[in-house]
Amino acid sequence: MFVRGRVQGVGFRWWTRARALELGLVGHARNTVDGRVEVAAQGSADAVDALEALLRESPSTTRRPGHVEGVVVQPGVPRDGITGFVER
Repeated sequence: MFVRGRVQGVGFRWWTRARALELGLVGHARNTVDGRVEVAAQGSADAVDALEALLRESPSTTRRPGHVEGVVVQPGVPRDGITGFVER
């Protein structure tokens, strides 16, 4: 997922990591040079959908930092050997 808006420098990646870990997901959240945050999340379809819903939620009921203007989902192929969820 690529999240655009005011999502860099506000604790957004930390918040995303915390929600992903609560949902049992693995992957990463990292800033991109164009100001978006890339969220690569892997796990059950329900958990990934739940994270996407939290990213899109407006207004946020979970004190999400920043302001999300949009989320673009690009499905990918799951990778073996990924553990944890990290901020990059």
